[in-house]
Amino acid sequence: MPEKTPRPALLRQWNTGRTLTAAAMAAATVLASCSTPTPEAPPPEAPPPPPPPIALNQSVAEAASVYVAFVRDLNTVKAGGFQSAEEIQAELRKGAAYDAAQMSRGMIAYGSILALQSPEFVAGVRQFAADPTQRQQMIGRIVADPAYAATLPGADAAVGLMVSTLIRDIDALTMIADGVEADAYTIQGRNDPRRRWATQTVPDREGRLQSAKTLSVPRLPSAEESARLFAAAHSGNGLTTERAVRGAPYTPAVVNALAIAALAALGAAGEDAKANTDALTTESNNEFCLNMSKLMLYQCLAAAKPNYEDIFCTGRHIVRDLAQCTAQFAGPRPTSVPPVTVVLPADSQSQPTG
Repeated sequence: MPEKTPRPALLRQWNTGRTLTAAAMAAATVLASCSTPTPEAPPPEAPPPPPPPIALNQSVAEAASVYVAFVRDLNTVKAGGFQSAEEIQAELRKGAAYDAAQMSRGMIAYGSILALQSPEFVAGVRQFAADPTQRQQMIGRIVADPAYAATLPGADAAVGLMVSTLIRDIDALTMIADGVEADAYTIQGRNDPRRRWATQTVPDREGRLQSAKTLSVPRLPSAEESARLFAAAHSGNGLTTERAVRGAPYTPAVVNALAIAALAALGAAGEDAKANTDALTTESNNEFCLNMSKLMLYQCLAAAKPNYEDIFCTGRHIVRDLAQCTAQFAGPRPTSVPPVTVVLPADSQSQPTG
């Protein structure tokens, strides 16, 4: 049988196919090397750090405790009906035992803690705490001008709550003062043999005047009261308050109290910020009122002779004057409003921190 030989046309077709396949593969390789790789997705951005917790230093709580404890002491003064000269002298010594400057600082410090019981104010301030740059700007503005705190969201609610709480003390002290002064006038106008001691001359008048001056020194803060106020400042609750609103203008002392509360809500009133809070608890108008009360008490005691006049001095220049100075600090009465629920950020109800 004759030998078969490849047909030329088929060989040419086979060789051409091999050539085309090799060229296609080479072209694909070149194209692949020239293509731009798909970029990898960037890693997700890290969430911003949480704002710092509410921070108020222990010094503010201690200052507030002095005011709260003294008001509590005065609320135990009998509204009249004293039965002996020693009884009125005991009340006089109790009421004279405070330092005007310390009491003024305590009033402002207590006001700041009351402001921190307002969820509207705390939430309104803490919305600026998440961004570190904005937080520092806010802190700088408040330190430079405490009145800026009065423009922050919720300030009217904080002042309303602060003032409505203080008014309870003002009204209670005023009622006691009314009773004490009325008792002095009653003794003066009647010859009551059961209280003849009250018309007799105070023994050692100079000694009891000097005692009142000696007692006018700073009081030690109450550890228990300080702890309670410190916890209330950081938790936003724990004090009996009544919701109300009070618009501007505010007294300088109230403005300072708001400024301390705002710094605390920004996490900027801790132990490292004591210099700022100490400066804000000092306010000349508030201190002047209490200093004048002290001077009036001394003048009243210097002029008083019978015991019933010491009763009058106690009612007028201890109990009533503290009520009036507190009222001067607070300013006009606020408008009561119904309760409202304010949802605070999860971090705003923080644990106590230094």
